[in-house]
Amino acid sequence: MSSKDWLEKDFYSVLGVSKSASNDEIKKAYRKLARELHPDRNPGNAEAEEKFKAASEAYDVLSDDKKRKEYDEMRSLFGSGAFRRGARGAGGGFDPSDLFGGFSGTGAAGGAGDRRFGGAGFSDIFSSIFSGGGAGGGVRRSGPQRGRDVEAEVTLDFVHAVQGTTLPLTLRSPGVCDTCHGNGAKPGTVPRTCPQCAGSGLISRNQGSFSFSEPCRECQGAGTIVDHKCPECRGTGGVTKNRTINVRFPAGVADGQRIRLSGRGEPGERGGPAGDLYVQVKVRPDDLFGRSGDDLTLTVPITMAEAVLGTDLRVPTMDTPVTLRVPPGTPSGRKLRARGKGVVRRNGEAGDLIVTVDVQVPAQVSDEARDALEKFAKLTPPAGRERLDARLRRFG
Repeated sequence: MSSKDWLEKDFYSVLGVSKSASNDEIKKAYRKLARELHPDRNPGNAEAEEKFKAASEAYDVLSDDKKRKEYDEMRSLFGSGAFRRGARGAGGGFDPSDLFGGFSGTGAAGGAGDRRFGGAGFSDIFSSIFSGGGAGGGVRRSGPQRGRDVEAEVTLDFVHAVQGTTLPLTLRSPGVCDTCHGNGAKPGTVPRTCPQCAGSGLISRNQGSFSFSEPCRECQGAGTIVDHKCPECRGTGGVTKNRTINVRFPAGVADGQRIRLSGRGEPGERGGPAGDLYVQVKVRPDDLFGRSGDDLTLTVPITMAEAVLGTDLRVPTMDTPVTLRVPPGTPSGRKLRARGKGVVRRNGEAGDLIVTVDVQVPAQVSDEARDALEKFAKLTPPAGRERLDARLRRFG
């Protein structure tokens, strides 16, 4: 795909967002499309795979504030006709196709945005247009390119989130070809230096009063040519593959938390560093415990007799059980605290276990229990409804 074609793509339309969409809206739209179109969910569906690549390509630009600004400016500039032939006069203008003639991207969809211009970024394209003339002006050859960041989602059990765990995470994403180790050449051969650009990857061109450099058409800006392509990656140096890494989830990780693993994303190009891996954590609810910040919560039912007379209540925690004293006359809803039995903080301190007492009123009782309750009611002082009774007496 040529860079001229790439420039004419409407990335906002690809993601289904408006041009004024916020970063959060763009991220949300991309994640929705990525989940729906991911190759793992659509095996053998070429159309879904192409849409997935297009969405990744669009997100790569629109999620980066600098790239997005340059993208908007360039589309606006070319959309206005400022660079159509004749726009600067009969002899001074040039056509965008002249500018982009040598810019053909060979990077895989979802890779770094600058590779769509054969290694030249938006800013470099602008500098080439307005360089004015002279051998020194023009596109800088792109150096090492940082790999793309990768996002993944993992669901943890409640106990694992509280106590911490290490789990294997399998990712399907672009990576370095194991057969050619990234150089794109068939094993036993090596890429040769491009004779057209002498390995620089750039060719200087003059266009009227302008001069600029562009990626070499012969080697697509790489500076080398692969005569015998690797059968595994077909000369690209990269393949989409599964890789498994062990991810350490620290104790106390919370639902919705995002963990960053530096250098565990997609590999870089031309010796560039790898991107980062961001793991979005989801925590399954527990059937017993809840969580409020660093505190764990637990609701424990007790009988009416236990509430009236008091009792010693043995309750579970994340490790060893504890015994809490329920004082006599405890009402339903009272909270008891077991200090240090909550979520362990990063500084080594821990939250508390908050136990809420729920006094259970039986729906049915035996005759013997009813007799005992009636006797209890006669011996018990009134419930303290004096003010309520006073208000009712107004109505006779």
